[in-house]
Amino acid sequence: MDFHQSFFSVQRPFSSTDLASRGTSAKVLDCVELFAGCGAMAYGLNKAAFRHACMVEVNAQACNTLISNFSDSDHESVTASIVSTNVRSVDWTSFENACLVAGGPPCQPFSNAGKSEGENDERDMWPEAIRAVREIQPKAFLFENVKGLLRAGFSEYLGRIVRSLERGGDVAAGAPERYSVSVIPVNAADYGAAQKRDRVLIAGVRLDAGVFAPFPRPTHSLERLVWDKWCDGEYWARHGLERPDPATMSRAERAALKNVLRSSVKPAGLPWQTCRDAFAGLGEPGASNCTQGHEWRGVARQYPGHSGSSWDLPAKALKAGVHGVPGGENMVVNSDGTARYFTVREACRLQGLPDNFMPTGSWSQGMRQLGNAVPAQLAEVAGRWLVGILRDSGHAYR
Repeated sequence: MDFHQSFFSVQRPFSSTDLASRGTSAKVLDCVELFAGCGAMAYGLNKAAFRHACMVEVNAQACNTLISNFSDSDHESVTASIVSTNVRSVDWTSFENACLVAGGPPCQPFSNAGKSEGENDERDMWPEAIRAVREIQPKAFLFENVKGLLRAGFSEYLGRIVRSLERGGDVAAGAPERYSVSVIPVNAADYGAAQKRDRVLIAGVRLDAGVFAPFPRPTHSLERLVWDKWCDGEYWARHGLERPDPATMSRAERAALKNVLRSSVKPAGLPWQTCRDAFAGLGEPGASNCTQGHEWRGVARQYPGHSGSSWDLPAKALKAGVHGVPGGENMVVNSDGTARYFTVREACRLQGLPDNFMPTGSWSQGMRQLGNAVPAQLAEVAGRWLVGILRDSGHAYR
């Protein structure tokens, strides 16, 4: 397949050839992204100073979302092409030596909710992520996946993935090491997302492009949220609410409060962001003047193993319908115990996307795209970390 004939006909500020020709004068950190989905990772990386030369996504609806949200000439991103194709058909040598290769290979082969077939699952795309690194030889790469990839049953395969990436995609035993690689378990809530989303990042920096630094320490914590809620009450005051009965405290909050009271010192950093924080200013779904995408979706049914999120904690991880219900557990529980589905706008905010970002398609299609996305806050933190490594070594713009 001819790569340059596979992309949507979308007007762009400049082409990938232009990107390469601008060099150091343009201060552009070019990025190629596989499995781009609806663009949440791209949005976070854009905020970290990367500009996309290319996004590749096989799902047509997600590609429509990318076109709708990233093709505007006044958008802060610069995208040369949005490619609607299976990554197996792409010749990545067109982007040789790009600054960053990024993406989230499909997580279903490693998810706790799936069949856990790993590399035997036809949806396993780690070989394609490795091939992209081999053909591009970027200065750095950043891949994201579910925490299930760290399970003991996948340890041998994960080891092979890491070794291949260390060799720059060369799978031959004894090939020289070209990249420093780190496997980083993270919770997106620890970095500002209003969502408890445990993930694993696999990041690498080419040995001649920079020296690895430790991944940034968490900026947000449950302990600080507990202090703000149950010690000084700042959380409730900020939202104009009376402090509720402490009996409503969750088990996790009770355990954190014990640690906080033991030290009697206000925890450093910022509090975990809650659903109430994320949804501030939206008002009730379906109001006549409501923000786009904030339409009422109706009452949601709860049952054992399928319950909603608390208003005053980070949301449970958004899901793409793994329980057979479009949207999975994507719902919030009211004070009276009833639950309603998140609106698309609320889900966008949980993923760190701005109110001018709108997934295309129906509510179910939008929630499926968002449920598969990388929180933009986490992508931005990781992107800034890599930018810092490259800039410190003077390789960011070379």
